[in-house]
Amino acid sequence: MDLRIFTEPQQGATYDTLLTVAKATEDLGFDAFFRSDHYLRMGSVDGLPGPTDAWITLAGLARETKRIRLGTLMTAGTFRLPGVLAIQVAQVDQMSGGRVELGLGAGWFEEEHKAYGIPFPKEKFARLEEQLAIVTGLWATEVGGSFSYDGTYYQLTDSPALPKPAQAKVPVLIGGHGATRTPRLAAQYADEFNMPFGSIEDSERQFGRVRAAAEAIGRKGSDLVYSNALVVCVGKDDSEVARRAAAIGREVDELKANGLAGSPAEVVDKLGRYAAIGSQRIYLQVLDLDDLGHLELISSQVMSQLS
Repeated sequence: MDLRIFTEPQQGATYDTLLTVAKATEDLGFDAFFRSDHYLRMGSVDGLPGPTDAWITLAGLARETKRIRLGTLMTAGTFRLPGVLAIQVAQVDQMSGGRVELGLGAGWFEEEHKAYGIPFPKEKFARLEEQLAIVTGLWATEVGGSFSYDGTYYQLTDSPALPKPAQAKVPVLIGGHGATRTPRLAAQYADEFNMPFGSIEDSERQFGRVRAAAEAIGRKGSDLVYSNALVVCVGKDDSEVARRAAAIGREVDELKANGLAGSPAEVVDKLGRYAAIGSQRIYLQVLDLDDLGHLELISSQVMSQLS
């Protein structure tokens, strides 16, 4: 099982903080560094010094790291035109030497759109479907060819479909809890399906829906990687778990119920239960980005026990 570090910089983090965490992610043997795509803090935190842009951040990290994969959970479709996004991601993939992955979602947090003057359309999911078709279509167009698209929301005419990513295929991630449309989109466009903050039971049910949707269009369900995103809070003893939970404003019992919390042995056991229902990759939502000792503990006493 792969373990990836997943950060929420809108809660308060500078680029330098993210760079420090990304370098620790690489040095400690984790598979990837991912970040959210938000422009406004959530909850009672002050969010200082303010938001950082996801793809500008990843461009910087692409030049400052060498091994880890880099990506978003999830890029908000409302923030960027699909043609522009395809260019941005392809360029960052080139800058990284082919280590980028694109998680793309519809966008959902209306308040951040109001705060920064970003349109918040009603038909977000329908737009997402066109965005996926455009981004993947642009990348798949052969060099020297052209790409056109006549959709309800987006139209492209004779695009040269450049630049190309460094990878032959940039992995596309789609995720969510929706019972019908989300599995259908994942089956059609995704290389990975991510279940965010879902229980073992809910994850198993949703993975099954995605597999069925893939098979319904003639694709093997096993063609996709299945993953979860879960908050993490690990301590070598109860007092350290409690300290780390308090630092992120959460209760230990709630974290144990809804995330990966407790001793290394407890967390390894729960990871095993997710693996048993088909989860191949876990995005560890790390909320205290100043606590590098947390990452060190997970690396040495959790990740080391996973095959």
